[in-house]
Amino acid sequence: MGRAKNEHADSRSGQTQEQTEEGGAWHEMAMERVLWSGEDIKKRVSELGELITRDFAGKSLVVVGVATGAVIFVADLVREIQLPVTVDFVRMKSYGNDTTSSGVATCIADIGIEVKDKHVLLVEDIVDTGITVSTLVAHFGVKEVASFSVCSLLDKPSRRIIPLQLLPGGKFYRGFECPDEFVVGYGLDYAELYRNVPYIGVLKSHFYS
Repeated sequence: MGRAKNEHADSRSGQTQEQTEEGGAWHEMAMERVLWSGEDIKKRVSELGELITRDFAGKSLVVVGVATGAVIFVADLVREIQLPVTVDFVRMKSYGNDTTSSGVATCIADIGIEVKDKHVLLVEDIVDTGITVSTLVAHFGVKEVASFSVCSLLDKPSRRIIPLQLLPGGKFYRGFECPDEFVVGYGLDYAELYRNVPYIGVLKSHFYS
């Protein structure tokens, strides 16, 4: 999810996607602390893949990622699902030019494959307010899917506005419960930056405030 304009972030931070200091990665100075290392994420993604493989054995599964934040998560997760799957993406807009949700989620690019009577697994980078998921539950409900489940790398229930209410037969898979802080890395961004950071960390507030 893009949360602000690139030029805004650059003028605040004064950093570029290069090394920030001799011997240090370009992103290290921007982080308050690391919440989950690359190894933590890899282990949890593998566990999620095992759960999903078990729950959807023998079923026609379509994995739908929410671009752009979930792209990295989707790529790693589907390789841990030991079933035939098809993959597509939707693109949503909800953050606009801020670090918090605008309160309205709009689907600006839909999937291109048929999902009627198939089991859909929506893959998100983070579920916070629940607005995006609620919008997509309704969106896929009219497509007459067999079931609609959600797998989110991060869940931030402290920010929930709309309770998670899935279609009958749907399940919710959560990677980690996220504290109420602004996090980036492993697909999560600020102003389209930090998606390629190999861990998830808390971004220092002066980089976006």
